[in-house]
Amino acid sequence: MGKALVFLANGFEEIEGLTVVDLLRRAGIETQMVAVSGSIEVQGSHGITVHADVLFEDMDDSGAELYVLPGGMPGTKRLAANETLGKLLQEAAASSGKKVAAICAAPSVLGGLGILKGRRAACYPGFEDQLIGAEVSMDPVVVSGNVITSRGMGTAIPFGLELVAQMKDRASADALSEKIVFTGNK
Repeated sequence: MGKALVFLANGFEEIEGLTVVDLLRRAGIETQMVAVSGSIEVQGSHGITVHADVLFEDMDDSGAELYVLPGGMPGTKRLAANETLGKLLQEAAASSGKKVAAICAAPSVLGGLGILKGRRAACYPGFEDQLIGAEVSMDPVVVSGNVITSRGMGTAIPFGLELVAQMKDRASADALSEKIVFTGNK
């Protein structure tokens, strides 16, 4: 099982980033928080500062199978502005055995990179026109090939659980759902 990389830029939505990291780690998946803002300390959109695991420029993505973008503003714009990250995401999306995931406003980054063409995708309301080439879905979480998208902070747990299912299996995600007393899908 490969590792997951969660990319954090100043202004990221804390719940979307940290819920994913928490659930992946609880499932035993090696997960790194990667700071793309030039400092290991990354401030979320609601003033919560997180100490990332590694700077983007020092990251070793060998063995990475999952690349995750949390939403939030202006974090999403800062992710979109990082051309090296964009190339990395395009390569991952085009590679078999790798998955790209984004939640809230961040699917717009994938849309801008051409990754959503011919796929179904979800996003935060108001960003639909930025899912370039995608069939827009209102489902809380959408899996379309090796691309997983989700709608926002309120869908962060189902999104994280789906990422666990994608990295391990559905039984692992269901067991984790039960363990954390997630009742949102009942």
